[in-house]
Amino acid sequence: MAATSNASGFFARRRWLAWALGILAAVVLLASFMSRGEVVPVTAATVAPTTIRSLISTNGRVEPVHNFEAHAPLGTTVKRIRVREGEHVKKGELLMELDDANARSQAAQALAQVRAAQASLSAVEGGGTREELLALQAQLVKAGNERDAARRNLNALESLQQKGAASEGEVKQAQEQLQTADAELKMLEQKRNDRYSRPEVAQVEAQRNQAQAAYAAAENLLSQLNIRAPFAGVVYSVPVRMDAYVNPGDTLLREADLEQVRVQAFVDEPDLGRLALGEPMEVTWDAVPGRIWRGSVNTLPSVVKLRGTRNVGETTCLLDNHDLRLLPDTNVSVTIVTAEHHNVLAVPREAVRLDGAQSYVYQILNDQLRRRDIQTSISNLTQVEVTSGLPANSQVAVASVNSKPLHDGLSVRVVQ
Repeated sequence: MAATSNASGFFARRRWLAWALGILAAVVLLASFMSRGEVVPVTAATVAPTTIRSLISTNGRVEPVHNFEAHAPLGTTVKRIRVREGEHVKKGELLMELDDANARSQAAQALAQVRAAQASLSAVEGGGTREELLALQAQLVKAGNERDAARRNLNALESLQQKGAASEGEVKQAQEQLQTADAELKMLEQKRNDRYSRPEVAQVEAQRNQAQAAYAAAENLLSQLNIRAPFAGVVYSVPVRMDAYVNPGDTLLREADLEQVRVQAFVDEPDLGRLALGEPMEVTWDAVPGRIWRGSVNTLPSVVKLRGTRNVGETTCLLDNHDLRLLPDTNVSVTIVTAEHHNVLAVPREAVRLDGAQSYVYQILNDQLRRRDIQTSISNLTQVEVTSGLPANSQVAVASVNSKPLHDGLSVRVVQ
């Protein structure tokens, strides 16, 4: 009896398993039949002639083309500020004055040294000072008189010797006195004519030149303490205040001619190969919505730099800024048009698929998908230009609404 009961339990469990397997097979079979006749809803686009632009979108920074920065030449205080930020100034206009008391004192001392050195050089070139020349002239007169007296004495003794009234020793002594007096006179004359040697003259000239250089430096420093506009423009930055102390090298003010500005754009490394001189560049600034400044690429990157987390190349363009709306050091958005084709066929980027290196789309014909291999040209973030393989006004599938995979021959229904 126990064996019979176990057998019946086993067959009962097997019946339930058979029922479960049968139901699962029916569901699979039903799903298979239903999928064969399913119509997949898809979004679609019509291929029509349009204009497509290939773009590089990035960021950039505005900088002046003609810029002037004034820096403190030494540690001093700001004495007077004559301009305000945003003010237009003329060439040569005085913009700021720094305390120049010490610089004026240094300039005065340097000027005194120049005059002293010039006087020394004049004295050297003229043979000495006036007092030295007068003293030398007196010595020459005295030496000349002594030589003449020695010559007269010698002549007299020679005459007496002929008469036997003077000895040979007296005549010889008189000759030696004349020679000594003549040598003294010649030495003084040479001293008058060539008193200073060439090295001495060169040394005095070097002192004069050094004094003049020191005076020029003092004058230059003094001029830097009175800051003037080197050209007509706009003072766009004054980071100091009246009576503030500034250290050497501190920025005092910035001036620029803002009627033309330069935009420096930072292009990511993968896009650098698409850059070319003359490509149109469009600049926008969030502070002026709807405004577009237009220029063209006028420099190409020569090196790739790390900027934050990006490897970029720097390119520039010049922009007309006659209304002075673009300000220096502002961050702007930059669009570079690397290519622009008019009256060409284009499809949404999402509609283009790849089979290896072959691009293709699904054309919708009689509510069914038909694969069409295509050739493409330029593209942007939303569109791809189709050069062959697809006629104008044809309809292509973009994507299924219910995430069903698309394939050739699939029945579809276009939804908006």
